[in-house]
Amino acid sequence: MTGFASYQNEIYLQGLAGNLPPFTTDPEGLEASARERLGAGPFWYVAGAAGAGGTARANREAFDGWRIVPRMLTNATERHLGTSLLGTDMPAPVLLAPVGVQSILHPDGELATARAAAELGVPFVLSTASSHTIEEVADAAGDAARWFQLYWPNDPDVAASILDRARQAGYRVLVVTLDTWTLAWRPRDLDQSYLPFLRGIGTAIPFSDPAFRAGLAASPEDDLPMAILRWVQLFTGTDKSWNQLSFLREHWDGPIVLKGIQHVDDARKAVDAGMDGIVVSNHGGRQVDGAIGSLEVLPEIADAVGEQVEVLFDSGIRSGADIVKALALGAKAVLVGRPFAYGLAHGGQVGVRHVLRSLLADFDLTLGLSGHRSPAELNREALRPR
Repeated sequence: MTGFASYQNEIYLQGLAGNLPPFTTDPEGLEASARERLGAGPFWYVAGAAGAGGTARANREAFDGWRIVPRMLTNATERHLGTSLLGTDMPAPVLLAPVGVQSILHPDGELATARAAAELGVPFVLSTASSHTIEEVADAAGDAARWFQLYWPNDPDVAASILDRARQAGYRVLVVTLDTWTLAWRPRDLDQSYLPFLRGIGTAIPFSDPAFRAGLAASPEDDLPMAILRWVQLFTGTDKSWNQLSFLREHWDGPIVLKGIQHVDDARKAVDAGMDGIVVSNHGGRQVDGAIGSLEVLPEIADAVGEQVEVLFDSGIRSGADIVKALALGAKAVLVGRPFAYGLAHGGQVGVRHVLRSLLADFDLTLGLSGHRSPAELNREALRPR
């Protein structure tokens, strides 16, 4: 057995010596186990959703609405999962989604995630809401591919400064999240009165930024409440407009991807604005309750703009079959979020690595057993609606 699928044999062979996997390989079991390990605040900050959770459920139901149709005798013994996306070579069409405040899950937070991703060559998208600075995470990642996600500050000087730091630290692709310019109504967090940022957690990037600090009378180290107040003013409560995307082009000379696209017309506007890619995403159901599942709109968006920009997907990826379905419906690559966050909660770098190896092995095996030798062979003929 070759490639990522070899993790399966590794696990079985280790079992002969009485060694079990460090944590479960089952995605649902992993979430349940993380709930036992974490306090209510941290767990629900990751697992929770907006409102009554309708959108989060819709994401999973959308996957269940498609079935893979396996084909036989396709010479799929040897498979090649690698791809290139926006100048980034990757061993499989999978990236780690930007997940903020990772230190609430494990003290090493984003540093552990960056190291695990680097081990496997999987690109890691660093969130603006990181518990560690841009530079610290870059050091942890070494020479590995890394992208940067921007929560767009309301102060242009701070935005420009953060983008410059990311570029100087070797982040090659900018992912701009559009759907979280203010927080949604999230009952699980509200019931715990749990928002890490108000405790100065997940603010390492702005608090270390010279332009942000220039707007303070005292440093965050000397006056944390005023620094938090400035953070609130800069990062919440103000939506942007399409004509402001030119600012990003002025301050970022690499590829730009817009995350949060759920409508064909918005995808076309991204093309018209000269963007390089989009992520079909509803933030994992964390922003608009009662919204459409992301996978439901992926095919029509891919049909509309897939020849003009790179179409990525997130919101609901849990298994190798999910990856196969998303790629067959038009995504060039997928981003995975909650599963690796649960892995981080279980064991830091070791936990993230185990979850990633499990997911990639599942994808590798599902791809081959359904009759495909590479992700490029996947199309809608591989699926049937339920």
